[in-house]
Amino acid sequence: MDQKHNIEQFKGQPRLPKFAIPKRYDLYLKLDLSACTFSGLVHINLSIVETTKFIVLNACELVVHEVFFTTSLNHLSHTCLRFTPCDVVLNGNDEILMLGFEQFSGALNEQLKGLYKCTYADKGVRKNMAVTQFEALQARLCFPCWDEPALKATFKITLDLPSELIALSNMPINDEKINGNVKTVYFEESPKMSTYLVAIAVGLFDHIEETTADGIKVGVYCPVGKSDEGKFALEVAVKSLDIFTRYFSMPYPLPKLDMVAVPEFFGGGMENYGLIVYRENEILYTDSHSTAARKQRLTIVVAHEVAHLWFGNLVTMEWWTHLWLNEGFATWISYMATDIMFPEWKIWTQFLQEINGGLRLLDAQEKSHPIEMEIQHGHEVDEAFDALGYKKGSAVITKLQEYIGDEIFQKSLSFYIRRYAWSNARTEDLWSVLSEVTGIQVNSMMDSWTKQKGYPVISVKSKDHILEFEQSQFLLSGFHGDGQWIVPITLCFGSYDRIKSFLLESKSENLDASELFPTSDEQNEDEYGEASWIKVNIGQSGFYRVIYGDELHARLRKAIEKGFLSVTDKYGILDDRYALCVACEQSLSSLLLLMDVYRKESDYIILSKLIDVCYNVLEVLRDAIPELTNALKEIFINILLCSANHLTGLMRGEVLMALAAFDHAKTHEQAMHRFQSFLDDRSTELLSPDTKRAAYIAVMRNDNTSRDGFESLLKVYREADAVQEKEHVLRTMASTPSPDILVEVLKFFISKEVRDQDIVYGLPGISLEGHEIAWRWMKENWNFIVNKYNGGLLTHFIRDIISPFCSNEKADEVEEFFESRVTSSFAMNLKQSIEQVRIKARLVESIKQERQPLQDLLKQLVCKG
Repeated sequence: MDQKHNIEQFKGQPRLPKFAIPKRYDLYLKLDLSACTFSGLVHINLSIVETTKFIVLNACELVVHEVFFTTSLNHLSHTCLRFTPCDVVLNGNDEILMLGFEQFSGALNEQLKGLYKCTYADKGVRKNMAVTQFEALQARLCFPCWDEPALKATFKITLDLPSELIALSNMPINDEKINGNVKTVYFEESPKMSTYLVAIAVGLFDHIEETTADGIKVGVYCPVGKSDEGKFALEVAVKSLDIFTRYFSMPYPLPKLDMVAVPEFFGGGMENYGLIVYRENEILYTDSHSTAARKQRLTIVVAHEVAHLWFGNLVTMEWWTHLWLNEGFATWISYMATDIMFPEWKIWTQFLQEINGGLRLLDAQEKSHPIEMEIQHGHEVDEAFDALGYKKGSAVITKLQEYIGDEIFQKSLSFYIRRYAWSNARTEDLWSVLSEVTGIQVNSMMDSWTKQKGYPVISVKSKDHILEFEQSQFLLSGFHGDGQWIVPITLCFGSYDRIKSFLLESKSENLDASELFPTSDEQNEDEYGEASWIKVNIGQSGFYRVIYGDELHARLRKAIEKGFLSVTDKYGILDDRYALCVACEQSLSSLLLLMDVYRKESDYIILSKLIDVCYNVLEVLRDAIPELTNALKEIFINILLCSANHLTGLMRGEVLMALAAFDHAKTHEQAMHRFQSFLDDRSTELLSPDTKRAAYIAVMRNDNTSRDGFESLLKVYREADAVQEKEHVLRTMASTPSPDILVEVLKFFISKEVRDQDIVYGLPGISLEGHEIAWRWMKENWNFIVNKYNGGLLTHFIRDIISPFCSNEKADEVEEFFESRVTSSFAMNLKQSIEQVRIKARLVESIKQERQPLQDLLKQLVCKG
């Protein structure tokens, strides 16, 4: 009884007790890919640092067959004592194994976590392969271990597998032995690393390889027959290794770096030491099937994962609370590396789009959270592992880098990497190093951005050359929270040569800007009027929104028309005004007037933002004043047509997709013609990778009853060998306005023909007309969906089907349906989605109140053409 009572003390604890610290794992796994099972032995060398009767470690969904541990009686005589535990407790709720261990077995699951099964085609025959995904808490699904990032150890891995297959792991192969149909592969011992970075991949691959100037072998493992599609990723990886070696002033410490494309993978990529695993779509590239946007994303994703080899793998977060720093930093520096490799892409402008998009919508909700979450229990990691860490984290790091200066920031990071190499660190450790090197105490400023949720809106008013600044927490709900930040303010006065910077540390502050305004001696009265605009947050580098007084905003609108502002500032003004409209702090009419001055824009980020706003405004207006929907579509079409003739590549595809979605007749006519040519000849030049999705949308928008379009796209999907082509089809198929065809499309999405992971491509493409149908279908099929898809994929059903609604009645209906069905895996996502619905419901009511002014404005803008 006393023994059982003592074991109970370990249950429900947030972290493992520190009685024992692992030093080395000898891991042997025997894979049975036919039965989709594995068995294994693990010998763990421990340091017992406190007197204890117990050993407690992590294990989940494993069957433990035999348990014992040995201790050296005398390290000189090598005499060992063997102990068999008097009790073994495997607690499923807490995912811990209490006491010792040795033999174990488990199943290759289909949930894309732990050691899991995925399938590939070998000469038309479906076969199984095995892959690992251990972040954040899933190494314990493969072998008993101390599954916490701070408990680093070395790993020596041995695998038994079918002799015809290839085995990959973190380290190079040391030896291979073949015994009949079984091959035993022995890998070299790894350096110290966390359990979540251990990796295994077993399957059939083609392989290409290069050696860096430092002698590091870099390889890409691709599906058989597709090695050419891995060449671009290999080029990016080799260049990234060189860039980061110089940036951190420390060489990559492993003898090789492999990257493997697997057919089923939950994320985009995973930075396992020495063996980065990618979803096929994220690493395979071909000119004939991949868009310009996909080429850029591939570069950023590969650079992101390679950056983690230093910032994450070599120096690892002490606990998951600091996960945001890993991901935010890797996101920021991946854009830096991409800009070095491809300066012609001007990728930093797209970085602005990245951090300002879904992030700011999420972080402006009451159901948001600080990027540095205090994580107590393992299940909370998933809540922290969202867009905030990547996007807000990278935005905060960008501002810090600008505040400190490039060279000193780089020097500080090199010092940080050297100090904590092969070890673990907390966010505070980085701030401490930065303060030590720069002499600037960054803690208080950074804590205001990382330890509290949300961000500020800065109100700016002008009176007699005195600027009045006031900060409050920005929330899309229209309420203002209690948050207060130390905000680095930048602003310019009629010219980028007249700049002022200061820290806003209180709720409000006045600034005398008399000396910065142009004087009457410098300009005549008319010119003075044009040049008296003020832009706050130059280049949108600060993480805050700006709301201007009416006069200041009118001057900015004129400055946009006359071409005085930079691309990033024009983007920021539109982005801020849209968010303020959603929060009902500015009218929809004022937003539409602003959008109208963006005619003839050809820059990617501005047009992309403009299109995004068009979609979202159309969504809410359709609920608020449905009879104005067609007029609004016509206005948006006219705005986009002004830019369409000046575009190539990256932007042309997005503009054409928008025109197709808004039912522009000439776009549909051209698209249908080119699609027919494509059906007749798959190699036709009339339909490029960048324009295919627009054509597919047009096909589905015109397929109201006959199903010909749907059947044609199904044929394209089924005949496509390239994963990129399948992605194009999935992203567009649900754009049909037909309820009956949409149901057929949704059935297809969850069929065996579509990999579970690829549901993330299909659901965001549901048409405006189809949201109610999709919701009804999801309710009817929820039991099937929840059994088929794991928690991470379920969040896509929640977000993409629920978030588009715009009424409180629908939010109530959703809450009622999920009252008895919600689980921890998607609870936070559900709350955020319902909050988005209520935010839009409030906006709908606000729009109804300005019905007449809107009608008058739309008539005016339609006539303008």
